[in-house]
Parts: sequence; structure tokens; C-alpha cells
Amino acid sequence: MPKLDSVGQFEQLVLTAILSLHEEAYGVSIHSKVQELSGSKAISLGAIYVTLDRLEDKGFVTSWLSDPTPERGGRAKRCYRLEALGERALQESAATAKRVWKEVTQVWGKEWVKQWGKHAG
Repeated sequence: MPKLDSVGQFEQLVLTAILSLHEEAYGVSIHSKVQELSGSKAISLGAIYVTLDRLEDKGFVTSWLSDPTPERGGRAKRCYRLEALGERALQESAATAKRVWKEVTQVWGKEWVKQWGKHAG
């Protein structure tokens, strides 16, 4: 199986948000979920859309326009779906993170990792 393009941390957040939101994955909801996952309110909506375009170009997500709704003033919204390639990229990313944390634990010790975890969450 060929190696996928690696995904950066921000792309991981966006892919995870789409995975979590299911049918409700559209720009604003993805933005809110990424802010929640990252713990940062300083993320711009523009950064989300640029990343979504890049992920779509890579084949990790697909998008479509929903039907227009009165709540949106008769406008449609662009919805996003995680594709199999995106799921695989997210799985590879998680596997890499697991290997990294295993190494960190071996080098710095389990006590440090426990202490760090208390402050990170």
C-alpha cells in the first residue's frame, strides 16, 4: 500500500472535526469543533476553508452544496464528508502520534507524561 501524504496537526483537527460532525460538517460547524478540539478561539474561519480546499484536493474529503434553506436566507451551505483516504490519513497520523508518545515515555519517563497530561487537558 503506498504511503499517503502526511497530514499536519491542523489538518488532523479539521479531519477529526468532520469525522465527529457527520452530516453536520460544514464550514461554521467545523470551525467551532476545531476551536473546541484545539482549545483555541484564535483560529480564523478563513484558515478552515483554506485547509478544507487542500484536503479536498488531496482526496481526503469531498464537498457538496446543500439545499437552500429559509434559515440561511435561501442560501445553500457547503457540506463536507470524510472519504476513505482521509480516514486512512487520520489513522496513520494517530499511529505516528502513538509511536512518538511511546518514545517520549521511554525517554522522559511515565511520571513526566502523567504530570504533563494533567496540565494539557
